Amino acid sequence: MNTASSLSQQLLQSAITTNASDIHFYPFPNQADIYFRIFGQRILHKTIPINQYQLLLTYYKFTSGMDIGEVRKPQDGTIDHDTMTNRYSLRLSTLPLNHMESLAIRILPQEDNLTLDRLFLFPNQLNKLNEWISNRAGIILFTGPTGSGKTTTLYALLQTILTEKSYQTITLEDPIEKDINDILQVQVNEKAGITYQTGLKAALRHDPDIIMVGEIRDSFTAQFAFDASLTGHLVLSTLHANNALGTIHRLLEMGLKRSDLKQSLISVAALQLLPVHVNNTTRRGAIIELLDGTFLENTLDGIDISSKEQFHTFHHLRKKAFAYGFISEETYYSTGK
Repeated sequence: MNTASSLSQQLLQSAITTNASDIHFYPFPNQADIYFRIFGQRILHKTIPINQYQLLLTYYKFTSGMDIGEVRKPQDGTIDHDTMTNRYSLRLSTLPLNHMESLAIRILPQEDNLTLDRLFLFPNQLNKLNEWISNRAGIILFTGPTGSGKTTTLYALLQTILTEKSYQTITLEDPIEKDINDILQVQVNEKAGITYQTGLKAALRHDPDIIMVGEIRDSFTAQFAFDASLTGHLVLSTLHANNALGTIHRLLEMGLKRSDLKQSLISVAALQLLPVHVNNTTRRGAIIELLDGTFLENTLDGIDISSKEQFHTFHHLRKKAFAYGFISEETYYSTGK
């Protein structure tokens, strides 16, 4: 294991130094390609012999609590990783392939607390979020593809809320991505009998003001999250969708009724992360499609608002970011229109 441990340390150090959010292992019969996802772009880091990859895979499965003998089913695990300056939680996932397994690692900083004003490019969008969270009942959804900053935004939002008012806040997560003080975080574990449903029942007995549901993954979780918002609590959750309007289509596809959405849904914030150039440094900043009020009502009534000038789409926001000099021309065109 020492060899595997040494390989792991070198790999993680390189990933953290380059601000990688994910590490992807692609195994082939004689070698394995290792990719880093940096500022949303997937970049080949290096290629290693297949025997080294097998050592690393066994090491990661063992240290993250997976069954090293199980190769036919997908598995998940977590590892705590400390450096001299920061703490990280590594979220690992295996995927069975033909005669081998691939591995993906999500790198989650535990101490890099980004404030909301640093997350978003445009302050007026932050003001809109602050308006939304003044509601005491209903549901607010943060949507986007994997790695778009949904959970990071949720955590930052919760921390902002708690610095202003003392709300009883409970999260139901699978897995818990980051430990936060002053929040009751429940790890959903279906094998241990802690499902979203049982977790919610227990959470409601703790008199919460705010409930965060980590991710809406299927029709059952969607109905569960909306039911929770009908209990007189503010519910925050995330969903995979390409944009704000696509979020409504996904919810309807999951079996939710338009009447349920009209009754409970406060707003949708669809996020897209862009590599931003500020003060000679590059970081990622979020632009948001904001869907609420009349635009939300129109969308729920089946009216197409995509061409409305007042509804700022990702294309409009990228164009604005480029005009302000926040993003390069290459980024503007490569992230689509």
